[in-house]
Amino acid sequence: MEFMRLGEFGSELPVVRHNDTYYRLDGITDDIDGAFLAADGIERARAALGAGELPVYEAEDGIRIGAPIARPMAVLCIGQNYAAHAAESGNGAPEVPILFYKHPNTVVGPHDDVFVPRGAQKVDWEVELGVVIGKRARYLSSPEEALDYIAGYVVSNDVSERDYQREHSGGQWSKGKSAETFNPLGPALVPASEVDPQNLHLWSRINGEPRQDSNTSDMVFTVAELIHNLSQYVVLEPGDLVNTGTPQGVAMSGRFPYLAAGDVMEIGIDGLGAQRAQLVAAP
Repeated sequence: MEFMRLGEFGSELPVVRHNDTYYRLDGITDDIDGAFLAADGIERARAALGAGELPVYEAEDGIRIGAPIARPMAVLCIGQNYAAHAAESGNGAPEVPILFYKHPNTVVGPHDDVFVPRGAQKVDWEVELGVVIGKRARYLSSPEEALDYIAGYVVSNDVSERDYQREHSGGQWSKGKSAETFNPLGPALVPASEVDPQNLHLWSRINGEPRQDSNTSDMVFTVAELIHNLSQYVVLEPGDLVNTGTPQGVAMSGRFPYLAAGDVMEIGIDGLGAQRAQLVAAP
């Protein structure tokens, strides 16, 4: 079962895809957002689907796929959570999770254009496992408890501008992470009950050439450890997105050229789907 949002930006229709058929969710929710998730929306949708209460939606060919969650209050990101990526960045594996933020308006659909900021020279890709929070999480008692607060998982691309991140941010990273469109998301939100977050193959290709190829088993901090740790410092709200870090194989390593307008990023996670986004000059 996959939750998706189809249609033009700002007017997406919430649907669930099951056995290659789309079913409308607008009879039980206005959108796939924090309010829907907090109200046990995934299980309500599952029950309605099982009871045959959801109408079939005949999606037209080429319909836009939107981000699978609408209007996250926060996009929280974990840095250097794969040891090999930390090494290619010139650092050792962190002793505690590194937290930075992206602006929520970075979130776009999985196949939407990504804007190259004016003057940017070092735009980079980062395939990541995205975690969507399902209910308010604060001061959780253990990593095991933290898993109960996760609604599901998504494919996330933490697009970055490395000069803005390292030279313009004064020690913080968010300037290099928060340009508009810098977080293609989706295509689908897969419920947490259907995913083993620590055994997922993730990959990226640029202009058809392989770049990243890793597994979430290589994370320094597991998903459960990350959510538990974050809840000690931040109240996580339903619909919040947590990007859990990227593996080795990015341009910042020096092994590959940075991105430019016209380049195409393809990233994916087995079981969660794939996305394809082209870079264009910012309007």
